[in-house]
Amino acid sequence: MNELIIALVGQPNVGKSMLINSIADARLKVGNFSGVTVEKAEVRFMAQDRSIKIVDLPGTYSLNDYTQDERVTKEFLENEPYDLIINVVDATNLERNLYLTTQLLELDKKMIVALNMMDEAHKEGIIIDHELLSSILGVPCVKVSAATKKGIGKLLNRTIDISNFPHEKSKLIYSDVVEEEVEKLSFFLRQKRYKTELPYRDVVLKLLQENPKIYHKMHDEPIWLEFSPLLKEALEHLYLHHETKDVGEIFAEERASFAKGAVMEAVISKKSVSQNVTEKIDRLLIHQIFGIPIFIFLMWALFQLTFKLGSIPMDWIDAFFVSLGNYAKTIFGDGELGSMIADGAISGVGAVVMFLPNIVILFFGIALLETTGYMARVAFLLDGFFHRFGLHGKSFIPLVTGFGCSVPAYMSARTLKNDKDRLITLFIIGFMSCGAKLPVYVLFAGAFFSQQNAGNVLFIIYIAGAFIGLIAAKFLKVFVFKGVDEPFVMEMPKYRLPSLRLIWHTVATKAIMYLKKAGTFILGASLLIWFASNYPKHLDIEEAYAQKIELVQNAEEKTVLENEKAQLLLEKSFLGMIGKSTDVLFTPIGFDWKMTIALESGLAAKEVVVSTLGVLYALGSEVDEGNESLIGVLRQQIPFASSVSFIIFVMFYLPCMAASIVFTKESGSYKYLFYLFIFTTVIAWGLSFIGYRVALLLG
Repeated sequence: MNELIIALVGQPNVGKSMLINSIADARLKVGNFSGVTVEKAEVRFMAQDRSIKIVDLPGTYSLNDYTQDERVTKEFLENEPYDLIINVVDATNLERNLYLTTQLLELDKKMIVALNMMDEAHKEGIIIDHELLSSILGVPCVKVSAATKKGIGKLLNRTIDISNFPHEKSKLIYSDVVEEEVEKLSFFLRQKRYKTELPYRDVVLKLLQENPKIYHKMHDEPIWLEFSPLLKEALEHLYLHHETKDVGEIFAEERASFAKGAVMEAVISKKSVSQNVTEKIDRLLIHQIFGIPIFIFLMWALFQLTFKLGSIPMDWIDAFFVSLGNYAKTIFGDGELGSMIADGAISGVGAVVMFLPNIVILFFGIALLETTGYMARVAFLLDGFFHRFGLHGKSFIPLVTGFGCSVPAYMSARTLKNDKDRLITLFIIGFMSCGAKLPVYVLFAGAFFSQQNAGNVLFIIYIAGAFIGLIAAKFLKVFVFKGVDEPFVMEMPKYRLPSLRLIWHTVATKAIMYLKKAGTFILGASLLIWFASNYPKHLDIEEAYAQKIELVQNAEEKTVLENEKAQLLLEKSFLGMIGKSTDVLFTPIGFDWKMTIALESGLAAKEVVVSTLGVLYALGSEVDEGNESLIGVLRQQIPFASSVSFIIFVMFYLPCMAASIVFTKESGSYKYLFYLFIFTTVIAWGLSFIGYRVALLLG
């Protein structure tokens, strides 16, 4: 059997030399590395009938090129032959030492972490869950003390065992913004079937860190022409988030965040030490008792702001689209073409754009909390709570993103590396009410609750949806996606002042996505609904009512007849046929056929629910549009109990078409989309039934 060559790596003063002596029980052979004056220490010995050689590399804080020691260590690890790495870390200062560990993990070599100086750590009241830390890093961690020789035998045995087993990739992951760009670029390389000895992920990470060798290799290949603009866009995204164009600084911050998160997960310290500003803020914001109430208060304040501040420009936007629709009719006439453009396209899209201020405020608030570093703390804070429901703290990010839009939320679930954890998270993201549902909530809250209580109702809707989502996650964990919980590390960035440029980029991007949906799915769905509600034509009914209306002189009687005609035509339209054919399924939860149609149209896009209601209830109210609004019509024609049931159903049923497509892609199979449809429909119908009956009793 070949000699087992081990590279011993660690920061200065972590006890590497003492550890070698403890392992080999022999004096070191000391010389110099070739061509430099840096000291080279080696030891050879036999263990378990295996010849072992340990090379003690110079102590280095990181794998950079700043000092001769760093260059020697980096050169050896990247180019010299060896079988595995023993990374020696100081257990009393784990966070600083794990920074180097993250760089070693990037080398993708067999590795074991020796938690040295455990005797001193014990004296200082530091408790390390080495098994949890092993799960987080994806490499074994062994507690040792070179001074007392405790744990040395176990370290040696685990090292030899690792050398005999196939290599498994570590679990080093970066922040969501880096992982998002890594996935985009890796996906492109997969599509192009780019040939490389390295995994696509490693290639992309080296490119993002401006590795000269990879750059030179790819620069001379045809793929570079298409790949280069994508890489530039990815780097610009990182620059914006980290407020620097120094990739070394960016990834240094990423590694430091990972190390801090790992320590917060796996280490309990009873030491009393001076704290920096970040730690002082953390004492309050992630306090075991006060942390969650603070978070809930911030969310409540955000939803209050969303409703009250967002309502101001809504009237202006509504008036603009009404005027635009009237202007369109002056150009195209009151016939079919004018009605299609004004009542179908303009009215449908206008109903969506009207809620853009609410969407922007919500996105702004979430982006503000993310850019300051607070959201990462909330994920850590909620980790223990989430574990009770079969989720990870890491699931918090896609779930919170789901409050904005389900599409990026489904994509951000990629950071969950365990398949079962990812699927559970994917299945409940839709219960976090996305921004597209907000117009429906605002509409019904404004129609059936006072202005003072509307913000509170909105807050309760969002909290209730999230709570039911957690219960659903527990059900899935216990009965469907069974498995052992896998620990994770949540990156802990430093607190920073909000970056207005970054917030603007985030809000603008998501607002544009929202408006694009208005120009595609929603426009198409609005026109489809207009067609279905206006056809087939019933000229006999129109002529009969036209004669009745001519004979009536009173304006109020004419309005009644117009409404009766519109109602009858709707019932006989394609839309009415569909609604009545499925009405039997929704009658037990208090829906009429109009509400049923609005709900079913939401399968295309949730915003269409509002525009559908606008089309359905506005057909007979043209003469009153100066003093009547959609809110007034809903208040008159929908019972309170039915409105409660309707809101509940919208909270939980299948997400929009675009989100469903992304869900299918991220889950990996169309069968999961079918399961999601059944799962969400059963929950939505069941809870709506309960809500309807309770509202009837209270009413």
